[in-house]
Amino acid sequence: MSDRPSLARSREELVALLAPARAQGSRVGYVPTMGALHEGHASLVREARAQVGESGRVVVSIFVNPLQFAPGEDLDRYPRTLEADLDLCAAEGVDVVFAPSPEEVYPGGVAAGETSETTTVDPGPLATQLEGRVRPTHFRGVLTVVAKFFGLVRPDVAVFGQKDYQQLVLVRAMATDLCMGVDVIGAETVREPDGLALSSRNRYLDSEQRFEAASLNLVLRAAQESAQWGQDVALESARAELRRTKGIDLDYLEIRAADLSPLPAEVPEGTEARILIAARLGSTRLIDNLPITLGASRAPEAQEGVR
Repeated sequence: MSDRPSLARSREELVALLAPARAQGSRVGYVPTMGALHEGHASLVREARAQVGESGRVVVSIFVNPLQFAPGEDLDRYPRTLEADLDLCAAEGVDVVFAPSPEEVYPGGVAAGETSETTTVDPGPLATQLEGRVRPTHFRGVLTVVAKFFGLVRPDVAVFGQKDYQQLVLVRAMATDLCMGVDVIGAETVREPDGLALSSRNRYLDSEQRFEAASLNLVLRAAQESAQWGQDVALESARAELRRTKGIDLDYLEIRAADLSPLPAEVPEGTEARILIAARLGSTRLIDNLPITLGASRAPEAQEGVR
């Protein structure tokens, strides 16, 4: 195993560790995480390395952000596995790990969903839709902490997973709208052999729930495979697949434009879009999405054989 990366616990330590890279003009790649790292995170690190090259520096932050959890969510039980996370970072050649305390990140104080600091980031109207309907304060917490870490790390490029697609869209918008000078990259979702998207929350699932969780990918793929007949058929195909499942409590299943704006009833053939799902299995909430290419809506007789 490679040597472990340098570990920064404070803002001052992080700045000091990155100072040589700044002096040398090296590019900096950044991967923000909440820890409990797995192969999905490792793929983000590899993408960051590819973006900045061997002469660049790759920074991973590990921070379970209280501000993006609402009261009653899984803040307290969210897995914290720093030693194992450092081992994974070492194996992937990470240069610096930033693992601050909540007090370090929010000197004014923070609790689940609340901070006494006077400045937070307003994520805009998209944050009230999809995930925002279920978790109305979530993206304010996400964008606030990402803005803080962008300011500290000052990366040239930041890599986010496409599994959290709404998060990716909002972070990109923030980086552009606030002129942050960060190139935000979306990396492909890494999946288990049965299609389940890798997630730190998968470890909450019992064996029966884990079996059923693979159905989420089947639901999305049903839409993807029938998208050539238009969005209505794609969505109904997904719903039909969902009806075959058990133990899944659906939060939402929607098709949106690639920027997550709502689609009109009729779209041009070849329109790039996303189908997104969020559902609960027991007390565990999972999200996933896939890109789809929509065909023009067809008359019902042209849709024979589509389930």
